[in-house]
Amino acid sequence: MSDLRTETFTSFDGTELALHRHGEGPPFVLLHGLFSSVEMNWIKWGHHLAIAARGYEVLMLDFRVHGDSAAPHEPEKYPKNVLVRDVAALVEHLGLGDYDLGGFSLGARTTLHAVAHGVLEPQRIVVGGMGTAGLGEWDKRAAFFRRVIDEFDAIPKGDPAYFSMQFLKSQGVDRTAARLLLDTMPDLDLALLDRVTMPALVVCGDEDRDNGSAEELAGLLPNADFVEVPGTHMSSVTKPDIGLAIAEWLGDPA
Repeated sequence: MSDLRTETFTSFDGTELALHRHGEGPPFVLLHGLFSSVEMNWIKWGHHLAIAARGYEVLMLDFRVHGDSAAPHEPEKYPKNVLVRDVAALVEHLGLGDYDLGGFSLGARTTLHAVAHGVLEPQRIVVGGMGTAGLGEWDKRAAFFRRVIDEFDAIPKGDPAYFSMQFLKSQGVDRTAARLLLDTMPDLDLALLDRVTMPALVVCGDEDRDNGSAEELAGLLPNADFVEVPGTHMSSVTKPDIGLAIAEWLGDPA
């Protein structure tokens, strides 16, 4: 099995994005959560190893404003659903035909937006740490993060936003770019989930309610399996169970 390797590519608008690759075999495009990174969600805890061990090449994109990717400040670099367009640019750049696609939290909602709007047509999808509220009521969650950014240094200990502020600080998030990015993410009409007809895994922590009901989301998808793993929204991705659940669901390549 090949070692982890990192490269960059140019997205649709000239923004340079980082791609981390591991393993050999059929491609599985894997997306991280909001204000996190490939390193924080997938590499640090060895999830990429568990998936690659089943015989896949794990293609992990750092979203713009995250990880090793660029964080432009120009407003024109932030059209509606820009992250969906970045993933589409990656698929085009690599010339992917048959591939699987998935993600955690923001990566999961980006996956569902891409498929529901007909932008991408993966063979299978993985939806981690996401429920119905994180799709249909996203603007409420985005408003929380706008406040974190706008009141950053003034948020006191004990405030519900304090932990999120500390996390953004630990990740070195560019707040100007992050503020622009938040305004690109629309709610998803849950009726569009009828279009997501490929096999899907909805996997979520048993204490994770940050984005509403993952089980309800699985019920709205035409062809979904639902798996619970230990943890909250923040802790579930730090435990081995989620990577192992994804790897087991994907199974050995045909």
